[in-house]
Amino acid sequence: MSAAFVVPAPPAPAVAVLGTDARFPVRRIFCVGRNYPEHVREMGGDPSREPPIFFTKPADAIVPPGTDVPYPPRTANLHHEIELVVAIGRGGAGISVELALGHVFGYAVGNDLTRRDLQAQAKKAGAPWDMAKGFDASAPVSAIRSAAEIGHVGRGRIWLAVNGDLRQQADVGDMIWSVPEIIAELSGYCRLAPGDLIFTGTPSGVGPLVAGDVVTGGIDGVGTLEHRVFTA
Repeated sequence: MSAAFVVPAPPAPAVAVLGTDARFPVRRIFCVGRNYPEHVREMGGDPSREPPIFFTKPADAIVPPGTDVPYPPRTANLHHEIELVVAIGRGGAGISVELALGHVFGYAVGNDLTRRDLQAQAKKAGAPWDMAKGFDASAPVSAIRSAAEIGHVGRGRIWLAVNGDLRQQADVGDMIWSVPEIIAELSGYCRLAPGDLIFTGTPSGVGPLVAGDVVTGGIDGVGTLEHRVFTA
């Protein structure tokens, strides 16, 4: 006889898989900071090839495509960050760069929403970024396209527009750390598992969003993402 939960069990977060009725269950969300040279420069850093910065978001921060996103409380500077998202289909620890792509199920387009003012305060105090990055509805993501369908993504235009005005544009190939290198490095810190998502970093052009803004973005060969920001 199985034990009952003392409170209702929360729904399991999941992302649609394009072209199927199946869904990808989300276990954890990892994110990579400062992975495009021009973005490192615009944030006041040196884009030398240092080990990547990793942080996390809760799995239930996922927002399905086409769903409106509430402007989060206790911030006056919400920023957009368009990113390639990697969906892990096979787990492992200490994965080599050469074998890393064999652990990828597919790819999606994500927006790593950031409370930039809270992040700046945390950096100044040497404090964690949790409340700047891991808040409710901070991870809008498109449907996943399987690598079996589109192959592996090493290049392709990545872009984001707000109300039709282009703000971010680069090529995935500009990343300081490639997808295989990210997987290899991250799996050296913790065991990856099926259901993990990795947001791989954003190009330059990050900027503020306000209530009423319509955000669209995409990656060639992967898909597009759209959502509106509203006052909760």
